[in-house]
This record gives sequence, C-alpha cells and structure tokens, in this order.
Amino acid sequence: MSAPFHQLAEAILAGVPATPEDALAVLRADDAELMSVVAAAGTLRRAHFGNTVKVNYLVNLKSGLCPENCNYCSQALGSDAPILKYSWLSKDAALQQAGAGLRGGASRVCLVSSGRGPSTRDIDKVTDMVTALKEEYPGVEVCACLGLLKDGQAERLRDAGVDAYNHNINTAESHHENIVQTHTYADRVDTVEKAKTGGLSPCSGLIAGLGETDEQLVEALFALRALDSDSIPVNFLMPFDGTPFENTWELSPTRCVKILAMARFVCPDKEIRIAGGREMHLRSLQSIALQVANSIFLGDYLTSEGQDAKADLEMIRDNGFVVLGSDEDLAQRAEPIDPAIRQRGAGTDVLPNA
Repeated sequence: MSAPFHQLAEAILAGVPATPEDALAVLRADDAELMSVVAAAGTLRRAHFGNTVKVNYLVNLKSGLCPENCNYCSQALGSDAPILKYSWLSKDAALQQAGAGLRGGASRVCLVSSGRGPSTRDIDKVTDMVTALKEEYPGVEVCACLGLLKDGQAERLRDAGVDAYNHNINTAESHHENIVQTHTYADRVDTVEKAKTGGLSPCSGLIAGLGETDEQLVEALFALRALDSDSIPVNFLMPFDGTPFENTWELSPTRCVKILAMARFVCPDKEIRIAGGREMHLRSLQSIALQVANSIFLGDYLTSEGQDAKADLEMIRDNGFVVLGSDEDLAQRAEPIDPAIRQRGAGTDVLPNA
C-alpha cells in the first residue's frame, strides 16, 4: 500500500488536490503503513516548508469564566476543572509573558482571551498591548484569538499591527451541535470570514477526539480547505476532569500522526500546527509528527502545562529541523556568494592582497 501514498503525494505536487476518499484512505491506513504515510506526507511538507519549524507562543490574557458551553473546554460555562481564573492581564504583564516566549525561540505570539467575543473596550486593551509589543519586538507576528468578531473589529486589530486571527471551527458542521449549543457552526465560520475580509491572516483548526467519525474529521478538514485557512492548528482533546468530556480517550499516538498526515495531504501548502494535547496523545511520536507538520506551540497552553520548552527546541534540532527565523534558518537561506575573479596581484599592475 506504500506506493499509493507516494503516488498521491506526487499527484498533489503536480497540482491534483486530494479527495475525501484519499483523506479517508490516509486516516484508515494500517499502523504497519504508518512510516509510508509519514514519508509521503513528508515530501509535501519539505516541498513547501523545507526543514523549518515555526514556533508559536500562547499568552492567556483572560482565563476562565466563559459564558459559552463548549463541552471540551476547561474554561467553559459549567466546567468544574480547577484551572486558573483571572480577568485581563495588564499590558506590562502581557508583554512580560510574550517576551518569555520570544526569547525562547517563538516568532509568533498568540494573544488569547476567554469569552464569547470582544467588546469595544476589550479591543482597546488588545490593540494597546499589540502596539507596545511590536515596538519592543519589531519582527514579531501577532495572532489574536478573542472569540466571535463583530463588524469592524478585525480592521481595528489589523490597523494596530495584528497579523492573524485564530478562530477554530473545531469539528465538522454535522457534529457541532453535539459539542456546543450556545453558538452555531455558522457563527464560527462568520468570524473566520470577518478576519479574512478585515485583512487578517485566517488561522482556524480542529480538535480531534470529540466523538467524531472518520468521515466527520475529513469533513472538517475539507471545510478548512474551503475557508482557505493559512494556518491549521490540530488539537487533540485533553479530557479535563470537570468537563463533559472527562475520561474520553479515543486517540492513540499513531492515529494522531495519521490525522496530521491527512491534514498535510488535504492542505499541502498550509501551516499545519501540532497544538494542544500533543504531549499527552502523540507522546514518543512527537518527533515523527514533525515530519508532516511544520509548526508547534512552545511550552504551556491556555490552562494546561506543556512539556519543557528546552525539550521542544531539542526535539526540533535533534530531528534535523531548524526554528523558522533562527540564526540557523537565516544562514541556510542566505544567498550563495559567487567566487570573486581575481583582478589584482600576479599578471596585473595592482598590488596583491597580502
């Protein structure tokens, strides 16, 4: 079966997009074929992103106390998960947190707040933070994740220097009502569209392990392709105690790798980010997953702790990758210097270089 996966990759590189049937075949590949799937998807990853890994860092600006009832979320209405709960960080505290991630190697900071969506005052706070952040770190990319957007808010964020907006569709439209009832799938799509029309790079992904079928995972990925999401975070359910999904364990490390590979086949030129739950579900296959994904979050997540940031960076280096924007990356991208033809010394009237 390995040949068809490589043939699929070659066809995609030639401009023939993957079909839902192709995606299902990847997801349902036998575990014995895992490395063939990874090798084939890896050719797409290397073709579009080389040996680079984009490192992102989350700053949770406002934690818990959310009025939405997303059943997977530890911050949601009705959750009894013993998480940190606090209102908005001050600008100085937000900059301090962001700076830690940037010094650790991140090139994108994701500013996240809980809640249904930002008020005008909330947008004011975030734009003030972003202005200060970009003054201190001029090259940083900033992604905001503040919930459902109202008209004009994306434009205000863009004008303040925000580069991207994250709002995950999370699951297939056919499964959405099973995981949240306080807003609709259409609400989420509308926010992604508002971000795009407002001049922000759309960042939208999914959560695997929510009781969805294989077909619904495929449905979600093709919806993300249709939305033209520039970056696709692939989260794996963390079944927090105190949430409706506690004790839900549907994922194995090999299935997680296949989900990431499927995302690469369906969206070959998009940033595929290994997001929440990778340490818990991929475990020792995290390095294998980097062969198909090209982006990770560094360190901790919104309400859960990730593995040590130093271990993340070591994993990237040990597997032959470089952090996007690092000195190693810039060195390998430097323009080659043609040999200079000697025009001095012997055979000329110009003094030698001696």
